Amino acid sequence: MDDIQFKKNYSSFINPNYTVPPVSTNTQKTGAADPGSSEFGQLFRKTVEQQQLTFSKHALQRMDSRNIPVSPQLVSQINGAVEKAKSKGIKDALILNGQTAFIVNVPSSTVVTTMSGREMTENVFTNIDGAVIL
Repeated sequence: MDDIQFKKNYSSFINPNYTVPPVSTNTQKTGAADPGSSEFGQLFRKTVEQQQLTFSKHALQRMDSRNIPVSPQLVSQINGAVEKAKSKGIKDALILNGQTAFIVNVPSSTVVTTMSGREMTENVFTNIDGAVIL
């Protein structure tokens, strides 16, 4: 619904004497808790700091169909590679581990797809801006 249609349909419901209260410019705290000190704020901060590697549905399907084993040690190595890529400002990374390649979206720490050695030969990787070799 566009703005004109909205005004046409709903402007008759608004009292002409309706006033919007002014926005307070007072910067003093009014006894409200600091958002970072609330339980939610602490949990959110901890989650962001310890963002774990996730696998997209597509990546999980590729790992299953291509029989690519992923151990907890490999996940830890990929996490470390993602942190290195993040420190360099990389957005989409190719992470190579021997005969396996992982394409990872670095800001979200999500493995987008995987490839085994057979699929990598004579293949061109596009839409990546960095690579990390494990």
